[in-house]
Formats: sequence, C-alpha cells, structure tokens
Amino acid sequence: MARVKQNKGMIFDIIRYAIHDGPGIRTTVFLKGCPLSCWWCQNPESQKLEPEKVGAIDRRKYSNLFYVEDGNIIGREVTVAQVMAEVDKDRIFYKYSGGGVTFSGGEPLMQPDFLLELLKVSKKKGLHTALDTSGYASWAIVRRILKDVDLFLYDLKLMDERVHQKYTGEGNELILDNLRKLARNKAHIIVRIPVITGITDKRENIREIGEFVRSVKGIEQMHLLPYNYLCKDKYQRMKREYAMQHIKPTSDQSLRKIKEHLETYGLRVKIEGGM
Repeated sequence: MARVKQNKGMIFDIIRYAIHDGPGIRTTVFLKGCPLSCWWCQNPESQKLEPEKVGAIDRRKYSNLFYVEDGNIIGREVTVAQVMAEVDKDRIFYKYSGGGVTFSGGEPLMQPDFLLELLKVSKKKGLHTALDTSGYASWAIVRRILKDVDLFLYDLKLMDERVHQKYTGEGNELILDNLRKLARNKAHIIVRIPVITGITDKRENIREIGEFVRSVKGIEQMHLLPYNYLCKDKYQRMKREYAMQHIKPTSDQSLRKIKEHLETYGLRVKIEGGM
C-alpha cells in the first residue's frame, strides 16, 4: 500500500456542481483507497491507495483531471492547498444553494490525517462539510473527524454478517457499531442504501435495516440509491471481472415498495436519482 506524505493525500477525481452528495450544489472530492471490495463498486479505480494504470480514459467522464499526469493513470498525490483551490472555485454556488464540499471515495477514512486537514480548512472557510463513508474504520479515526463533519452520508448495505463478508470482503460489525456511536454523539446522518437487485433489495435485508435504523435514535433520513451500470467500461479498461454482469436494474415499482416498507418504521425515505 502506498504511503502519502503529511499534508498530502491521494485523490482520483474532483466533481464540481454535484447535486446528489448532500444538500445544495457541492464539490465532491474523491479520495483513493478503500478497505472494502464491494461487487457493485461504481469506482473500482478508487480501491487501491496508489495511482493505477488503466486503459484509455474517456475524459468526458471526469469533471477534473488536473491531477492526471499520464493519460492512462488514475490518481495523484496532491496537497490540501491544491484540493481547496478547486473547491473554492464554486463558493458562490454553495452560498446561494446551501451547498458545500463532500469528501467521498473510495473510503475517505483510509486517509485520516489528510481528510482531517481538508475538513478543518473547509470549516475555517465557512463551508458545509459532508462525508460519504462506508463507516469501516476504527472509532478512534471517526472520533477525530467528528466535530468537523456537518453531515455523514453513511452507507448501509447488508445486515447479515456472512452475506456482508461475501459481497464486500469484510464483516459489518464495525460499521453498525460506528453508526450507533455517531448517533449517540448527535451527528447529523443520512443512511444510504445501495439497492442491488437480488442482493441488498431482499425483503429480509430491508426489514432488518429498517428495524436497525429505527433502533438507532437520531437518523434524519434514508436514501435509496438505485444501482446503474455506467461503471462497466471501467472494469473492462482495468482488465477486472465485472461481477454485476447479469444483475438487472431494480424497477421503479420495486424501489417504491422498498421505500414504503421502510416508511412503516417511521423513517423518512427518499429515492435518489442513481449512484
């Protein structure tokens, strides 16, 4: 695993004018590295904490490639100042839309020192901060960044430990425990469920998620993230197997049924436009 220097981190994309990564208009910074290996990962290029050589990149699919020195390399080590210079470009949109900056990945908690400094600088600039996370990190790391995160976008995929291990490569005990602790610390949280046909959308899994989230006091809202297949070409260019080849998209009717079922637990549920 690559090591990044102090005050520097590894990112693979920055998307401006993002509207699905928290309230308002936002800039989303994608940090590289993830401890999970979800079968349905939309960003397979995010998993390793190091630059990766891939097939020819379609630059139309990346909003900002200032950090790509080679046309076939994804990921570059950058400073906090470089990232924040990009974030600052859209401050006027944050102000009038109630937006801000979102740190995503990969798993941003894989680079805790870099993430913490990005968050602190963002807060000093008066920006709303959101963290898109799987929750798979030690509580000691989560606790360090807690006060500088205005909103946690917290993934909840599968409740069965063995099934979670199968589809993500890791168990879910740490993820569930961290969500409980965040709620006890009065964090603002939106739980997000990636809806994968035949995997996460099974009635038993949805029922267990509903019961669990209801038991965790203080969850503000739940978002359903319908899976899309736009990432297929990434796997091909990286010469990696695409495990979702035969999985069909979840129908609108099925999404509505999941939403209605979760609402029976007294939860506020929204269907997002896609992952």
